[in-house]
Formats: sequence, structure tokens, C-alpha cells
Amino acid sequence: MTAPVHTGFQLPLTLDNCDREPIHIPGYIQPHGALFGFDRQGLLAYRSANAQELLGGTMPDLGQPLAPEHFADYDGVHDLIAAARDAADGDVIPHATEVESPAGRFYVIAHRTASGLVCEFESSVNAAPVPTGFSFAAHRATERLKREQTIDGLLKAAVDEVRRMTGFDRVMAYRFRHDDSGDVVAESVSDALEPFVGRRYPASDIPAQARRLYIINTLRLIADVSATPVPVLAVSGEPLDMSHGVLRSVSPVHIEYLSNMKVAASMSVSIVIGGRLWGMLACHHMAPRRVSYTVRMACDVLAQILASNLQGVLSREQAALADAAASLRSRVVEAVLHADDLILALSSEASALQEAFGAHGVVVASGAKVAAFGGINVASGAALVQWLNAGGHAAGRMVFMDNLDALPAPLPAQMDVWCGLLALPFGAESPSWLLMLRKEQVETVMWGGRPEKDYATGPLGPRLTPRGSFDLWREIVNGKAVPWSTAALDSGQKLLDELVRADAAHMAELGRARGQLMAMLGHDLRDPIQSISNTATLMQRRGDDGPLAKRLHSSSTRMQRLVGQVMDMSMAHSGGLRFEMSPFDLAALTRQLVAESHSAHTGLQILLDAPDELPVLADADRLAQVISNLLSNAKHHGTPGEAVSLRLTDTGGTVALQISNHGQAIAADLAATLFQPFKRNAAKSPTNRNGLGLGLYIASEVMEGHGGTLAYEFLAPHVVFTATLPAPA
Repeated sequence: MTAPVHTGFQLPLTLDNCDREPIHIPGYIQPHGALFGFDRQGLLAYRSANAQELLGGTMPDLGQPLAPEHFADYDGVHDLIAAARDAADGDVIPHATEVESPAGRFYVIAHRTASGLVCEFESSVNAAPVPTGFSFAAHRATERLKREQTIDGLLKAAVDEVRRMTGFDRVMAYRFRHDDSGDVVAESVSDALEPFVGRRYPASDIPAQARRLYIINTLRLIADVSATPVPVLAVSGEPLDMSHGVLRSVSPVHIEYLSNMKVAASMSVSIVIGGRLWGMLACHHMAPRRVSYTVRMACDVLAQILASNLQGVLSREQAALADAAASLRSRVVEAVLHADDLILALSSEASALQEAFGAHGVVVASGAKVAAFGGINVASGAALVQWLNAGGHAAGRMVFMDNLDALPAPLPAQMDVWCGLLALPFGAESPSWLLMLRKEQVETVMWGGRPEKDYATGPLGPRLTPRGSFDLWREIVNGKAVPWSTAALDSGQKLLDELVRADAAHMAELGRARGQLMAMLGHDLRDPIQSISNTATLMQRRGDDGPLAKRLHSSSTRMQRLVGQVMDMSMAHSGGLRFEMSPFDLAALTRQLVAESHSAHTGLQILLDAPDELPVLADADRLAQVISNLLSNAKHHGTPGEAVSLRLTDTGGTVALQISNHGQAIAADLAATLFQPFKRNAAKSPTNRNGLGLGLYIASEVMEGHGGTLAYEFLAPHVVFTATLPAPA
């Protein structure tokens, strides 16, 4: 027979010490009762050291089975133990009865454990009497809870009724936050005590393993904080798991905590919703107080009714939010599906999006175009979008944060008060973003004492001791936004999924319409344009080489080029851009095209750097189209009077054609869509007013069709386009 011995922990001094304290196997019980633990063979494996003195009579010794003569003065105990033993494995629901004995009245509670069975005798001597008419009071309390329709009303009713039933000096309702800190949101307190409502207590006040016990054993009474715990004797050195017990002793850390608060007795009743510790009813008394098992069970039932009603209110709130979110999604998707301007479509719902997501600002970005709403600076929104694009976030994968820690300098300084981000990326052709933003939550937290704990050596060795003062302490919290709730993130993901589908459907429909239009234009315009060209040629042959003939010839040539681009784009969009690969000398082709450019534009200087010959396997006509387009671009957009450089190289495995002209860097918004068709800024070019913005798109598609690339860069003071393709093996 051995008594439990506490071993000092030698752990680093962190909050993890409290989390690792084995409070479910303390090896002691509170002294107002006795405990017996039987193994699976029915032998007594554990017995509290006070059992004989407290109960008297005959009882089994350690290592003995339960015999008929044992507990002879306690009618019904054998039947109770048998009922608990016959319960299914894993059934920890207690069996309880109240018995009279020569030693006084006892509540006897038995429950199954993983190793056998535990039977506890809780004395009613010196316990607070059950109030007269208690059953009516308990019924009234449940009825009051049923009538409340709000969270605040339910919690206020609960603290009032629990205090009325138990007689505690203070009953508080905690509601836990996302970070497990808890706010006192309702309170019933004696006039002699300072109110605690509105104060917040840090998550470290309830360590992780204590939270686990609060969930599986929802009511806990500490009858006398200063009482000396009673050791539990054991046959072996294996500790007894008291997770579901009613007499389990109290952690020395928690005793110190309660003593610091000048609390002599406490009771906690868990509010468990969806398997999570949502809140708690915490009861304090300034003197020892033992509440009867009957009253405690009524409080536990009341808390379960409270949890059920709270869940109902929360479910109704969530359902209303879900309905509103679904309606908003429907409107947003409808707008995106039929939008010619995505920014305009989403802008009309900016206020509704702010309200639905609890955001203070909204940013909408499509390609290089950015719009901001709710007070956020457009430049800040654009910088944020640029950072998101640089991160390579895939469409459909949400990004969210509640602080700026992940942002690189100097972006946090640009964001000013905006700390919370919920970013929804979509866009089939170009990156599009819908950003919801929250401002910094500058708040004064009314802590119940400083949240930090002091380093000290306590009864269990080096650990963090509880806070010695619970005076009100104020802290200004900044640099963070209110975190996005699970409901907000779920709603955001649903909206994002719909946006991705809507954008894809919109782009597919637009692509089909564009393809049909371009094919029609190319087919229906080609013949009349050819007729105009033939007429101009005939006029010139007859000697009519005046301005009209020249204008007809120039216009028809330009229209043929545009129609050709339209046809090429139509084929590229449908995946039908055809290539006829054959070996030829790219250097010779390049010299020929340069000569033609010299003839057409006598004032244009082209500096050619090319080898004598450069064999490739490619479509000569298509590559000629690329070179001509790049030379034309260099002429139109280069600085007048400055030469255009063309360099052709074989780098071993890759053929590169580089064309550069002296000029200004291409604006960032245009550079982002440079190789896309129908660029918004294409028609605004003063040097190329008749362009459709298709040339670079087609050139890029041609190079991609050859297994190569087309890229832009600015190497001051030159604008450089580089086309590459694989060299023949």
C-alpha cells in the first residue's frame, strides 16, 4: 500500500507548465468525502486515507473484492455499484443515490472508468441545506430561461437563478473569445463586492487540460480552498484518473489563484456548445461553502438548458446571416455574369459587402485597374493588390489575416489603420481581387489583473505562478483587427467559389461571342477589302497615281492587315492557329524584313546584329509576322530620330530575337496586360491610333506555338522585346 508522491516538474518557465500539470490525476481528494476505486476484476485498487474515519463500519481493504458485509450501514450502495459496473464500456454517466448512515447523510456517486469503477461518498454534514421549495425554484429558473430570446438575456437570467439556488456571493457568466480569453458578460453579485462585469481574463487562466476537464465534467465544486487534501492510497503506483469525479482535489496553482482573489469556495458550470467550451458560469464565495449534490445537479441541468437555448439563438443568427449572404452572393454573381465592367459591377455592392462581412472597406481590382470604397486610399489598395499578385495566389484560394505581420516593408506603413484582410482571388484571364478590409481595433481591455504571470517556484517546482493581484488593469490594444470568424470565412469561400464560376462562365461566353464576331468580320470584310485594293491597283496601272489612289491603296492594305489580325486572334482563341514547320535560314529572313522596313520607312534607322546564317525549324510566315510586328511597334513607339536595334543570337539550344528602341518604360497598368487582346489603352496611343491591340497578343501566341516565349523588359533607356524559340536539334 502506497501513498501518492508529487514529483517536482523541471520544465522551462513558460505557460506550457500550467498546460502540462496533470490535474486529472492529483492523487488527492477534497476532505468532505471518501473515495473507493475498483479495478476490472472487482478488487479495491484505490481508497482515500480518510475512508474509515469518515464512514465507519466495515469496508474493503486495498486488494480485496467488495463483500456483502461491506458498507452494511449504507443501504443501496451495493445496488448502485452493480448498476455502474453493468454500464457499457465508455459510459461515464454517474449513478447516484442519497443514503442515511450512523455517520450522517451521504450522497453516493459511482461511475465507470477506463480501469474499472470509482465510488465516491460525499458527506452532507455542514453542507448548505437544500432550500425549501427548491424543486419549484429550479422549475421557475428553467421556465425563465425558456422565455429569454437573446444571448445577453439568457446569460443574465442564468447568473441570477444560479445565485438564487446556490447562495454564492458572486456568479459570473464568461463568454470565451476566439483566443480563449474570457469576458465577464453578466453577473449577479453581493452589494459588498466589487463588480467584475466587463473585465477580461487571459486564456492562460484556464490551461488546456483544464478546458478538457470542463468539457467532459461540466460541474466542479471546490468547497473550501484552504482545506487540507486527503491522499488516495493505491495498491500500485499507477495514478487514478479522476476526470469524472466529484471529489477530485484542486491543483495547487488553482488554489493559489483563488486565494489571490480572496475566494474561499468556488463552483464552475460549463457552457458547452458543439463540443466546445463556449462559456462558463463561475461562482465565488468569500467563505467556505459546500453546495449539496442535488442543487449542483440542478445547476448542471440549468446550464445544459442554457447551452441549448444559446445554441438556438446562435443558430437563428447564423441562419439570418446565411440568408443575407446567399442573397448577396446571388446579386454579386448576377452582376459579374452580365458585367461589361467588373469594377463597376462589384462597386455597386461595396456597401452590402462591408455590412455582410463586418468590414470597414472594400477594394476591387481587375487587371491593373483598382477601385476602393469605405475610406481606404486607392494607392494603398493598389499596393496591397500588387503584393498579393506577386505572391502567386491561385484563383479560388482565399487569403486572410488580422494583422500586418506578413506584409513586407514598407507596405505596413502604407496601410495606415487597415490591419484586417480577407482577399478573394478570381479571374480566368487576368488576376481579379475582391478585398474586404478591417481597421485596427484600438480598444481598452479591462483585464482582471495584468495578463502576464510571474516566474516563481511553486509547490510543483519551477512554473508560472498565478497573478497576485486582480485589481482592474487597463491595456490599450492596437495593431490588430477583429479576427475573421469561422462564419465569415465560410461565407467568403462560398462567395469566392461563386465568383470563380461566374467569371469563368462570363469569359467563356465572351470568348465565344468574340470568336464568332471575329470569324464573321474576317469572312465578310475580306472580299470587299480585296475589291478596294484591286481598284486602287488598277487605277495606278492606268497612270492614275494621284492622292485618291494612294489613299485607297494605303487604307485597303491597313484594313487587310487588321482583318488578318482578327482572323489570327479568332483562330488563337479557338486553339486553331496553324503552323507549317519547315527548315529555313532565320538570319536571311530577318535581313529581308529589315530591308523591306527600310524601303517602306526611309527615315527609320535599323541596326542589325545577326550571324551569316541561322537555321531553324519553324513557320517562316508566322515568324516574319512576329518580326514585322515588333519592328512596327519599335517604329511607332520609339523616340523619333533614334535607331531601332535588332539582334539575332543562338545561345546553344535557344534562338533569341531581341528588338529594342529608345523610349519610355511602358506604364505598369498596360504592361500587366501587354500580351492580352483588346487592351484598353491600345486605342489611346497617339502614334498608332488605328491599332486594335492584337499585334503583341498574336505574336505571343505564335511564339508559344513554337514552344518559345515573348517577353518585355525596360533596360533604361531602351524598351526591349525578346522572342525565343528552341534551336533545331
